[in-house]
This record gives sequence, C-alpha cells and structure tokens, in this order.
Amino acid sequence: MPVSASRCYGTRKCSRVLLRGDAHQLRECAVDAASASASAWTGSVTGYDPLRRAVGTARTLLLASGTVREYFKLRIFTEPQQGATYDDLLRVAKHAEATGYDAFFRSDHYLRMGSVSGEPGPTDAWVTLAGLARETSRVRLGTLMTAGTFRLPGPLAIAVAQVDQMSGGRVELGLGTGWYEAEHTAYGIPFPSLKERFDRYAEQLEIITGLWGTPAGEHFRYDGEHYQLVDSPALPKPVQQPRPPLLIGGQGKKRTPELAARFADEFNLPFVDVDTAAKQFERVAEACTAIGRPHQEIVRSAALVLCVGKSDAELTRRADAIGRDVEELRLNGLAGTPDEVVAKIGTWRELTGITRLYLQVLDLSDLDHLDLVAAEVAPQL
Repeated sequence: MPVSASRCYGTRKCSRVLLRGDAHQLRECAVDAASASASAWTGSVTGYDPLRRAVGTARTLLLASGTVREYFKLRIFTEPQQGATYDDLLRVAKHAEATGYDAFFRSDHYLRMGSVSGEPGPTDAWVTLAGLARETSRVRLGTLMTAGTFRLPGPLAIAVAQVDQMSGGRVELGLGTGWYEAEHTAYGIPFPSLKERFDRYAEQLEIITGLWGTPAGEHFRYDGEHYQLVDSPALPKPVQQPRPPLLIGGQGKKRTPELAARFADEFNLPFVDVDTAAKQFERVAEACTAIGRPHQEIVRSAALVLCVGKSDAELTRRADAIGRDVEELRLNGLAGTPDEVVAKIGTWRELTGITRLYLQVLDLSDLDHLDLVAAEVAPQL
C-alpha cells in the first residue's frame, strides 16, 4: 500500500538502522525511502520511472542489511533455430518447471547457425511463449534477445503485454538491436547499418516503456526520427506493474551501458569470459552513477553453454551430442563434473556479482541433463 513520503526516515536514520541490524525497522525504512524516491523523483531521464526507482531503492536497502537474501537463480536457455518444434520446447519448459528452475528462455532467431540442418525450421519466439504461458504455471518466460529489427515497437509492446496476461505475470522481455544479417536476408527483413539499428533500438526502448507506463485512460505520443506514435491508447496493459522486467545485454562500451542505465532491470552477458564480463558490468555501473541511479538496481546475469557429466564418459557423450570438444567447453562454457561447475559458478559470482545464470541447453532431448544439474549443482549454490 502507498506510504506517505513524509514518513521517510531519511538517510541518517536508515544508516543507523542498518548498523543496528533491526530487521523490522529496516523494512519500514526501505518502504518509506522507496516511497520518498517515487514522490520526489523529478529527473528527466526517459525510461527511468518513479515506481521502478522505488522498488529498486527498497531492494537495495534490504539486500544491504542482510535481512533479505538475493538467491542465485538458474535459468534454462534454448536455441530453437538449431532445430526444435514447439512440442520439443514445451517438454523442456515443463520439465524445467517441475525440477525447480527459475525460468525458461529462448533465443529469437529465424535461421540456424553452424553446420546443423535447422529442421524442421524456426519457430517464432513470442508465438512460442504465448503457448507456453498457457501450459506452465510457475516458471518465468522470456527471450535472450528479441531482435529489434523483427518487430515494430508498438506491436511488440502489445504482444508482450498480452503474453504477460496469458501467463499471469511471468514474462520478461530481453531486447537487442538484432545482429545476424543472414537471417534477415533469408526472410526479407530489412537490416540497417549498426548505427541505425542502435538509433532505432533506443527509440524502441522509449516507446515500449512509454506505452506500458502510460496511465490507464491517458494517451501516449512519440515523435522520433524512426517512429512516430499519435494518440495511442497504450493498451493492453501487462499484469506486472509498473511493467515486465526488461533485459539488455551486449559488449558495446558506450551506448549499451548508457541504455542499460536508463532502461534495464537486468543486464546480461552471453558467452564471454569472466574478466570481460566484470569490465562490462563496471561500465554499466558507471553509466548508472552518471544519471544518479543506484547500480544495484540492475540484476547482473550471464549465459553459458551447459555440459555436465558425473563421469568422463557421460561428459564426453554430452559434448559429442552438441558437436563440441570437452576441453573447449571447460574453457569457454560451464562444463565438467557437478563439483567443477559449482566451483566455476562460484568464481563468476565472486568476480562479477551475477545472481542469475542462463544455462544454454543445446540437446533438448536430454532431460536427464537438467535433472543432474537440479540435483547436484543447484543445491550447492
């Protein structure tokens, strides 16, 4: 329920409460500070809305106290363009839900990569997630990453809001510029220059968050270089308020961190080494500081290919099934025995501060793989 901003304890009292470790007063302090942030925020940074700031303020205070713990979350991440039907994805998503994983995510691509055939052909990310929304009940659902080149921002905001309704509020939107030129030429999708894709991407973030953030009964207008919206009713509204979580990622050194600081709830780095990740997370933190946003409000996550085996033979069998070398996977992915994988995750947590890890599962027929990680890796995190 709303709390009057006048009740805020203030920075000094919050600090004293933190030092005393008074959990009850700290929770009150966090709520009041969050409310004050929402009431007092007068900044002009588009995309950084007061309620989002309030939630982040409360989360930061509670985590700092130690009275609320940020649990480490394992999420399943699939690449259906390599060859998967909807039924394949449904089977994995339901198994992930049953075995305790936090989320089921998928890529958003229309063309296979590498030497695989890609048969029976690609599936659309948001059509897939709409189906999964009705056939799962707990697991969160999302994309790493929806390509900004594939969809206009207005219709994308509608689709994501609808799937959020269909799932009862379990959707997360990962959004990127789009990068795979071959899939664009294969299916007749325009593929502008990198600069134009980034310019469009920035406008897309403005529009999607603007549509979701427009109060019911009001209209949204936007006059950009690439997109113009006139008197949009900004409907439908997602179940999650103020909006579904928005994920941004990538290794760009300037514009990517700046956009993450303005819009992201989570920043994800896929398939990089731990040192590269640590430096990029620091750039995002610096970009947050530059606009006065606490960098702790942005969840840090990574994505790594998964290959775990209880024995050398099992590990080799799983590596062979996805066409990879075991030692290469140990170096560049999340591979080895359960204990080896736990140790590598520990290194990532210590050096980067990630609290979520997306496990890229390439063999969708091997559900025992998910069982092994759920039974012998997850309990140690």
